[in-house]
Amino acid sequence: MSVTIRRSNASASGMGRVAYFAAQWKARILLVLGLRERATTVFLDVLARLPDDVYSLNSLAYGALQTGNRVLAANYFERVAFLSPKSADAHFNLAFVAEELGRLEAAESGFRAAIELNDKLDRAWYGLGLVLVRQGRLDEALVALKRNTKLQPMSPFGWYQLARVHVDLAQPEEARAVILHLKGFEPKVAAQLERETGLKVRNLI
Repeated sequence: MSVTIRRSNASASGMGRVAYFAAQWKARILLVLGLRERATTVFLDVLARLPDDVYSLNSLAYGALQTGNRVLAANYFERVAFLSPKSADAHFNLAFVAEELGRLEAAESGFRAAIELNDKLDRAWYGLGLVLVRQGRLDEALVALKRNTKLQPMSPFGWYQLARVHVDLAQPEEARAVILHLKGFEPKVAAQLERETGLKVRNLI
């Protein structure tokens, strides 16, 4: 987990700035040592005095994700997004967990909010594409996934999903073009697509 320590109005809430930063560093060290439960206790103690501390909320959200508690993670990420409305990452994190929970409308809203703030956030385009696929909105998914592959041309994930959508839209030639492209840098993914779709694509050479 990579997070940035933020300034806080700790002194205004009964927690001195020195004590606040000391607690943050203590929690970080505990995380490095693998003592997540003890770090969680520190973060919760900070939140008891600073309910709007984004660093602690984010840390607890990631911790909840790592233990498989997506509902708790969503609750923390929702608070972070509320407190950081101009943060594309905050909206992305909330949307990611919402998609995992099957809350597709919330996920779509979150991914779109992230994109509005940062239209070069490739993972948000990818997430939006997946949500639209699950909603059966394939033409819209195609647009999102094409944007993802343009921003992240060497990642096979967007290309894989793009080929699958082309197949679902009965566009075999477009799917073959994607598979051929993948053969150039991810031949295993291309072979997987050939097996799954039944489309055979010859190499150019």
